[in-house]
Amino acid sequence: MIEDRVAGAPISWGVCEVPGWGHQMDSGRVLAEMRDLGLVATEFGPDGFLPAAAAERAALLSKHGLRSVGGFAPVVLHDPARDPLPEVRRILSGFDVERSKPGLTLVLAAVHGSAGYDERPPLDIAGWTALLANLNRIVSLAADAGVRAVLHPHVGTMVERSDEVRRVLDGSGVPLCLDTGHLLIGGTDPGELAARAADRIVHVHLKDVDAAAADAVRHGRIPYTEAVRAGIYRPLGAGDIDIAGIVGALEGAGYDGWYVLEQDAVIDHEPGPGEGPMADVRASVEFLAGIGS
Repeated sequence: MIEDRVAGAPISWGVCEVPGWGHQMDSGRVLAEMRDLGLVATEFGPDGFLPAAAAERAALLSKHGLRSVGGFAPVVLHDPARDPLPEVRRILSGFDVERSKPGLTLVLAAVHGSAGYDERPPLDIAGWTALLANLNRIVSLAADAGVRAVLHPHVGTMVERSDEVRRVLDGSGVPLCLDTGHLLIGGTDPGELAARAADRIVHVHLKDVDAAAADAVRHGRIPYTEAVRAGIYRPLGAGDIDIAGIVGALEGAGYDGWYVLEQDAVIDHEPGPGEGPMADVRASVEFLAGIGS
């Protein structure tokens, strides 16, 4: 049974840090809908979605009956002339570590520094050296603050493709966020990775995906944002990823962390009561309840 380890993410309601992404729903409504769906916790979402101060953030989540999981942190890690630690310290200041049991997770994305996830520059040897070193530095910094740092391979970042994921695993000690959708789009079989590197997986984002759309993004036939708007992500069980098999493999390997329903969405208007992204999240919650019973 995994229901007490299923969390939400604001991006499933279209709340995103990318300028011009789409209509941004209010935190009060999103958090209330999470709890109404039976979710027990949430990731923090982008800057401005929740209060910046840790105590105020914790109070708002508690008001809605939710625990905190941690948060997604897009940070430039590959630039030798740019130290990411001050930005990471700022992000960690919003983590209410003392009142969060079990501990919180800093979910790093190695962004390129420009807005959006539709394009990315090439990464040279110096960039890879800086990225891998910075990952290890951040793991240590976060641990000193009582937070676990993980890397999230993500479309349109410096760690997207399967060879890049392998390079991170081989060249650093950072744990991974297994995001089933972003991995598939980047060319990694998430089930195979879950089996091969179970000891490195400490956080999970569950997405189901239209495999044909994923192939189109991978080969540059459609930009990522356009694919999200067109519905590349499906409710769990309605796409082409073996979500049940992945969850089963992780549980069998002793995984005891969070399963975050984190399915990127773009919406263009405020949904009516009970409508909009809530319906897809409900379907995913029901799917997980079915495989966990």
